[in-house]
Amino acid sequence: MKSYVIHFIRHGKISETLSGKYIGTTDVPLSEDGKKELEILDKTYKYPGTMAVFTSPLKRCIETCRILYPQQKPLIIDRLSECNFGEWEGKTAEELKGDEVFEKWLSGSPEVKPPRGESNDDFTRRICRMFESIVEGLMKTGTTESVIITHGGVIMTLLAVYGLPQAKPFDWVMDNGFGYSVRITPLLWQRDKVAEVYKKIPEEIEE
Repeated sequence: MKSYVIHFIRHGKISETLSGKYIGTTDVPLSEDGKKELEILDKTYKYPGTMAVFTSPLKRCIETCRILYPQQKPLIIDRLSECNFGEWEGKTAEELKGDEVFEKWLSGSPEVKPPRGESNDDFTRRICRMFESIVEGLMKTGTTESVIITHGGVIMTLLAVYGLPQAKPFDWVMDNGFGYSVRITPLLWQRDKVAEVYKKIPEEIEE
């Protein structure tokens, strides 16, 4: 029985994250340094080939796709966007210090959400439904290799939910431009909804 490989790649750097701001659905572009870093990575590392590319609708992901997969026309999926931090978008943890709701959210309460934003539960539910629909589509069309360019929070959460070996979200942290490859076997997926995380990407080019 054929298996399905999905490569998760985190978008390149943005200026706002480097300054410690919460940036979820705010549509900021890659920084100039972020673009240059991706171009260097593309020359010094080997990114996987693919039959299809899925991407978040936000600029930083679409621009990452253009740099790493210029020949591919990505399928843009709204539900691949990062968590919506609502009124906390663009603010730092220091600026939100003392906010009771923020403190509860920071402690990991899954049902607590930023004002006009998205709770951790809502975020997880959204991206899991999206991921399962992508996997279903890949199986129906026989697309055995694909790339998903999205956000760190999306990738870490999906791997924590579906990935083997089992690990917590922050165990799957990755740098910008990097990610993980997962292998899905239809029988295991249909029975247990699990995916084998088998390598980090991109890979270094051997001399």
